[in-house]
Amino acid sequence: MNHREDRFSELLSQQFPNITSASAEIINLHAILDLPKGTEHFLSDLHGEDKAFCQLLKNASGEIRLKIADVFSEKNKKAEKNAYLSQKEQDELAFLIYDPEQILAHTKKTKKTASFYHKTLSRLILLCRAVADKYTRSKVRKALPEEYAYILEELLHRHPDTPDRREYHKSIIDAIISVEQGDAFICALCALISRLAVDRLHILGDIFDRGSGPHRILDALQTYHSVDICWGNHDILWMGANLGNPLSVASAVRITLRYNHPELLEQGYGIPLRKLFALGDFLYQNDACACFLPKGDSSSDRLAVARAHKAITVILWKLELLFSRTHPCYEQQGSCTLQNIDWHTNTVTCDGISYPLLDTNFPTINPACPQLLTLEEQDVIADLCQNFKTSEKLGRHVRFLIQKGGMYHIMNGNLLYHGCIPLTEDGSFASFLGYRGRALMDYCDQTVRRAYFLEENHPEKQSAVDFLWYLFSGKHSPLFGKNEMKTLPRYLIADKTAQKEIKNPYYRWLEEENGKKIAQTILADFSLYEDTCRIINGHVPVRQNRGESPQKAGGVLFMIDGGISETYRATTGISGYTLLYNSHGFFLTAHNHSCENNQTHSQPLHSYRVIGDCREKRIRVSDTDTGLTLRKRIRELRRLIGQYQSGNLPQNPTLKNFCIK
Repeated sequence: MNHREDRFSELLSQQFPNITSASAEIINLHAILDLPKGTEHFLSDLHGEDKAFCQLLKNASGEIRLKIADVFSEKNKKAEKNAYLSQKEQDELAFLIYDPEQILAHTKKTKKTASFYHKTLSRLILLCRAVADKYTRSKVRKALPEEYAYILEELLHRHPDTPDRREYHKSIIDAIISVEQGDAFICALCALISRLAVDRLHILGDIFDRGSGPHRILDALQTYHSVDICWGNHDILWMGANLGNPLSVASAVRITLRYNHPELLEQGYGIPLRKLFALGDFLYQNDACACFLPKGDSSSDRLAVARAHKAITVILWKLELLFSRTHPCYEQQGSCTLQNIDWHTNTVTCDGISYPLLDTNFPTINPACPQLLTLEEQDVIADLCQNFKTSEKLGRHVRFLIQKGGMYHIMNGNLLYHGCIPLTEDGSFASFLGYRGRALMDYCDQTVRRAYFLEENHPEKQSAVDFLWYLFSGKHSPLFGKNEMKTLPRYLIADKTAQKEIKNPYYRWLEEENGKKIAQTILADFSLYEDTCRIINGHVPVRQNRGESPQKAGGVLFMIDGGISETYRATTGISGYTLLYNSHGFFLTAHNHSCENNQTHSQPLHSYRVIGDCREKRIRVSDTDTGLTLRKRIRELRRLIGQYQSGNLPQNPTLKNFCIK
């Protein structure tokens, strides 16, 4: 044993001062290794749909509903009282768990009898025991609400299998009812069931844009017990905006107004739009702004929003042209920009074809120097940049994204990322700035962190911040995955073919016969070699209504963007895919619109499993990353015991409790 190991054993001995305490910990760890692995929950491309997100979080993508069906099925009818429920009763219990405050508020007071509380609490306790079975008592104890921890622990871990014990449990519930705490305990149990149903939440990017509630999603994620995030290109956009990049700011504002959510900026993040709206009203007071009318049916003034939308979009087009000229190494020059417009014929050239402009009223564009901002435009974008940088809430959310996020994540043999690993036409890794594959992802990750952490006066700060704009829309960006972002054609050209953005060959290769080999090559580049390893991917909506499968590359890759964002539902035919990875394997679930529109609670949430990738042998903690850590700890403790036995380290006679945690 070397000096370093000796020193580590000395430090470890402070926590485990004798053979008895070290042995007890080894027993604890071995017991944990044999538990089933916890459930991992994967969500992608939320795009500000906070109501859908909350529903999916509450029902754990149907996992709680399936657990209810298992615990209260016909087979358990004779096993224990209250262990069988009809389909209607199961639905009612599910809705109660998803939204206990609302259900209890709608329950007539006449129904809230002692019998109601006894029945409801008994069912929730039975279900809670079932979802807690895969955890140690110590982990369950930490999840309990502090004010009710002792009582809930008594109810959960002391099975009423004797008359005395049943009477003891009944007396606890009676006491809860007598002090009018029945509703509070029901809510606490419902929250505990939802908490224990999922051990780890993975978000595969694009929390921002299109929907009205990305700030509410991030508020919820900040309080979630265990979460990691893979950045999406729309997340990077808002991160760049918070760092003051004018292009990112203009684009974030443009998308927000396009989907008619000015309240997100003004109320959600405290970013005033007064100057922008004033500029829009001044420039386009006699303009119908037909090409810029926002989507959706928000109650805000659509024409005022359209005018501001047009004003910020023109600013964005100017900044894009300026960026492409000042950053030639990024090859950011698109096929259709302001310089491709012929103002004499009112046409624009895109991919070599000339198209008539749908809108020709652009008083601030100088044909001789189209990238030049007017003084008023400079004032508006400077004001917006300052407000994005100083928004306390946005700053807090971006800090959380930096802390919990990254370009990719590896856990339990699975590789998670948002967009793609850029490939060439022949299926090999594409090179950008001398990096490819994992090295490119690592470079991008490091540059994002440098942009965030470098001091304002650092000479490399600005170039790092500019790189975030490239990650949002660049040709070789692993987060964007297309040849270019055709913003101008989407507004000013009627022909849809001019608006088409060509995807990176990565997406074509996933569908090819050699797709499995390509996916395995990507996994190997990230040091993942087992046949059980999987890639979990978001970004591109899977069109179920056209027969597309979310499982690609011979089953090695899951593409889980299925239209949680409302704007994609017509494309996908559903309201989103989510993925679960539990001790039995992978289960991909599809959801319809009821997953977020269940006001009456008269029908169950319609979530259905479309793919199951089950393992022959149940997956234990010993098979996970946590298992590797625990086995390492066991080896260290065995070395410590060896040191005690050899007399190299003295034992402290103080004993620790010898128990399973």
